[in-house]
Amino acid sequence: MKHKDIKKIVLAYSGGLDTSVILRWLVETYECPVVAFAADLGQGEELDSLDDKAEASGAESLYVVDLREDFVKNFVFPMFRANAIYEGSYLLGTSIARPCIAKAQMDIVEKENADAVSHGATGKGNDQVRFELTYYSINPEIKVIAPWRTWSFKSRSELIAYAQKHNIPVTSTAEKPYSMDRNLLHLSFEGGILEDPWAEPPSDMFILTTDPRKAPDKAEEITIIFEAGDPVAVNGTKMTPANLLDHLNKLGGRHGVGRVDMVENRYVGMKSRGVYETPGGTIINVARRAMESITLDREVTRIKDEWVPRYAGLVYNGYWFSPERRMLQTAIDEAASVVSGEVRLRVYKGSITVTGRRSDNSLYDQRFATFEQDEVYSQSDAEGFIRLNALRLRIGSLMGKGPKN
Repeated sequence: MKHKDIKKIVLAYSGGLDTSVILRWLVETYECPVVAFAADLGQGEELDSLDDKAEASGAESLYVVDLREDFVKNFVFPMFRANAIYEGSYLLGTSIARPCIAKAQMDIVEKENADAVSHGATGKGNDQVRFELTYYSINPEIKVIAPWRTWSFKSRSELIAYAQKHNIPVTSTAEKPYSMDRNLLHLSFEGGILEDPWAEPPSDMFILTTDPRKAPDKAEEITIIFEAGDPVAVNGTKMTPANLLDHLNKLGGRHGVGRVDMVENRYVGMKSRGVYETPGGTIINVARRAMESITLDREVTRIKDEWVPRYAGLVYNGYWFSPERRMLQTAIDEAASVVSGEVRLRVYKGSITVTGRRSDNSLYDQRFATFEQDEVYSQSDAEGFIRLNALRLRIGSLMGKGPKN
């Protein structure tokens, strides 16, 4: 697109190295007003002094929008109801944040009558897809500027030099160049010294979680109450979604819960290493599976488990606003309507142990499950059940097609 065709740009801005440089670069390159938009997803002190940073980099104005409750209630919790985990380990903290940010960014586009958006995602990563699929799902005609795909900078080391040259304050340094992304669900680390999958993460890198080896020697017991699939109270105290997740982050972090170090498959085709801290989300996931174990029908559970990799892949690859994700969500939420009750857990040195679960919707019946004498189940019925299920195996054997080993 021609630079003169752009009238006003709204940039997804964090105040970090990439977007700080991008802000100045957009102003110099497109010679039009650039509005900086920062989403408050629970970064805490990372939002401090954004006004000064944005102004120093040439922003016409800055919006800081508190999205914490929206993020947890309308993005994180629906995803949790699907038990979504990517490639067995990743609780999708960055992935689920991008559609939330991009949707709010498009609200600023409409308010400012802007005709273009920009983001700090690289041309190698997943975030470019997540941002842009959301942009286009809301406004098919929006113009998208992705500096990492067009400018001359080739590395973050060059960005650091550019920032120093233009007196742009950033926290990254050439000695500590890994990238961090933080929100209420997690803190992620990637790049730089972490690009070697054999290299152990520096012990001083972690922020949300205590080293499990140094966590308290005394376990902590907690109870979580669920209503229709969502956690609503901890130890009897009701909380808003954002406050509840923040509370569990602190509790879990204190006990070293929620560290993940994995090599994952990016949507664009390459493998990358990510290190994550997700204390509260890890606790909720364990508790919710325990709650489902007594409230969901067996076949519903199996179908849901089959959907986990598909649903997680949709979130990871940026298809939050796709019709297929919404279709799956409708069925998942229907199943979650009975997932209500209380789970008790013990948290200790990086581990989470379920010690109890109960629900008014429980399908667990001790009269059937007991190994003691009962009057509701005839054990002799199992013979016919087994013979019927063995029929095709017996026929195969009679036809000489039985097992060979």
